Amino acid sequence: MPKILLALIGLSLAIAASPATADAGVFNPETFTLDNGMQVVVVTNARAPVVVHMVWYKVGSADDPAGRSGLAHFLEHLMFMGTPSVPKGEFSKIVARNGGNQNAFTSRDYTGYFQKVAKDRLELVMGLEADRMVNLVLDDAVVDSERKVILEERSSRTDNDPGSLLSEQLAAARYLAHPYRIPVIGWAHEIAELDTEEILAFYRLYYAPDNAVLVVAGDITAEQLRPMAIRTYGAVLAAGIAQRERPQEPPHRAARRVELKDPRVRQAEWSRTHLAPSYNAGAVEHAYALQVLAELLGGGSTSRLYRALVIERKVAVSAGAWYGASSLDMSQFGLYASPAPGVDLAAVEAAVDDQIATLLADGVTEDEVARISARMVRGAIYARESLGTAARVFGAALTTGTGIEDVEAWPDRIVAVTAAQVIAAARAILIPETSVTGLLLPAEKD
Repeated sequence: MPKILLALIGLSLAIAASPATADAGVFNPETFTLDNGMQVVVVTNARAPVVVHMVWYKVGSADDPAGRSGLAHFLEHLMFMGTPSVPKGEFSKIVARNGGNQNAFTSRDYTGYFQKVAKDRLELVMGLEADRMVNLVLDDAVVDSERKVILEERSSRTDNDPGSLLSEQLAAARYLAHPYRIPVIGWAHEIAELDTEEILAFYRLYYAPDNAVLVVAGDITAEQLRPMAIRTYGAVLAAGIAQRERPQEPPHRAARRVELKDPRVRQAEWSRTHLAPSYNAGAVEHAYALQVLAELLGGGSTSRLYRALVIERKVAVSAGAWYGASSLDMSQFGLYASPAPGVDLAAVEAAVDDQIATLLADGVTEDEVARISARMVRGAIYARESLGTAARVFGAALTTGTGIEDVEAWPDRIVAVTAAQVIAAARAILIPETSVTGLLLPAEKD
């Protein structure tokens, strides 16, 4: 779930724009900050008397202490285990009894909790979240019981899935020093060693209003929300959270290849990722051009890779590209393809390499870039109507160093990308030294 969710949020931030005029806002949010440092963002959408309420904490798996992987994700599970005023299991039941639904997620850079409820139930869920922000109660029995759930989650979603296993190994090869190399859920042997006291210490260190962002989207205004926020979250004291510090990547000087063979594999897959800048780290001037490049190479059936590999050469049944711009630190640009029946991965890889070589040699035209950027903006026509998308976009942005103004300016910045910028970004990023190639292959059963 975390990897999928991270990709969805990155995609949402990449396309969250309106096809209106370039100087129009995307979501036109209102924002204010409580006295304890909690930032609040309100996106008004009065189509129905419903709101999405999300609390985002600026802590994720990349903030796990060394050797204690999975801690942030473990704590996400344990946040439903109760407080003195809301016993274990009651949080979800209260939300359900009031006609709402809720869930939570952990990613590399943030942890989020959300509810979708009727407008007149909003202050209720705000009170519940404010309560567990500071009053969580844990004991060894609760922690040990949930540990079994998490280990089973890891077993079913990762250890029993060859594709997920390869993804873990690729991440470990992709980042030489940065904690993005560690799986969000953690390594099983380290999950097994996490104890109650260190989980509570992690909770007290990071769960505080001055390390959180509240985003509410729906039938409400900032003027209406402010007194509710003051009554609930405003009662929680600030903790004086220090700025996050993480190891940074050294220069990458060699291409890497990772091959995994497994008898459970039914469809071979080829992939390659390149270390790439994000909105906030590395050569950030390439971020918007890389979004256009990803769409050009792999944005659906009209993209260069799909046309060349699937339609023309018929060496693949799927092919594409992707890019994640919304990371706190360095991100990645990816290419992928699955071979057609009877075609080996070497032929697929050669076909991808041919397309990249042609791109780097011949470049792209201004007309091609203009069509793609216009399509990217048009394709987000419904983004502003989705309460969940609005809340996720701002939460992901504000917890990874991107501001409200950056989200609102996305259409302007995408349509301003030039062909020269796209090819400059491609030449800077698509080089062997920054690459990790993954091969997922079937194996004979032993």
